[in-house]
Amino acid sequence: MSESPATADFPYLHGFSPTEQARLMKQARLAESTIFHNIDYGNARRLLEVGSGVGAQTEILLRRFPDLHVSCVDLNAAQLDAARDNLGRMPWLQGRYSLQRADATDLPFEPRSFDAAFLCWVLEHVPSPARVLNEVRRVLSPGSPVYITEVMNSSFLLDPYSPNVWRYWMAFNDFQYESGGDPFVGAKLGNLLLAGGFRDVGTEIKTFYFDNREPARRKTMIAFWEELLLSAADQLLAAGCVTQDVVDGMRREMHQVQNDPNAVFFYSFVQARATVY
Repeated sequence: MSESPATADFPYLHGFSPTEQARLMKQARLAESTIFHNIDYGNARRLLEVGSGVGAQTEILLRRFPDLHVSCVDLNAAQLDAARDNLGRMPWLQGRYSLQRADATDLPFEPRSFDAAFLCWVLEHVPSPARVLNEVRRVLSPGSPVYITEVMNSSFLLDPYSPNVWRYWMAFNDFQYESGGDPFVGAKLGNLLLAGGFRDVGTEIKTFYFDNREPARRKTMIAFWEELLLSAADQLLAAGCVTQDVVDGMRREMHQVQNDPNAVFFYSFVQARATVY
């Protein structure tokens, strides 16, 4: 799904164009009710957001939890500039957040600087999620809640069958995996948190599932998913992972499915919660 890379020397699949930055804002709004359904930062005051990207999730965190101050870290200067612009348009948030360029494996904070942490669509882009989680744990005080939301890309299903979409999706995942990321990291969150010394580890499967019961939301999600896929097209073409025919075929099939009266869209991801002791 992709907010931003969090460590250096990682080829980011989606790029940093204004179109991609706008897509991230749209993505956050579409997924907000699903992602935040069981998140509770009611007792937190100083939250660390790792891989904060363009500030799309930051705005939601500040809106939903009015007592929070969010410290945002991201590796990419363009994303931080976009976050500064996006959040700066909301004067009611002034003084409640900070933006800092940092590598998630070497956070520029003292131990116990925060009492909560939030990571969303970040570990999929990280060569060593364990190192990131170790750093997150280091800067949290005892009792701090951590929520991590991550992809599980093998769950994606689109009906009717769309062969170019599947070719493109496999290339999309292969490119990310071969570049050092992990498009299936969601299923591994429980093990990663346990190995990292976190406690009270729990996971929840969250799903986007649209069929004839919600045709308008189904159409919106399929149209958005095409934008998500296209965000990687330049990278995949340049790397020789797909041909232009596959890209064109993918776009054609996504339009066909979007307008199919019996289409099905299904995608699951994983949200983990843990506590620092």
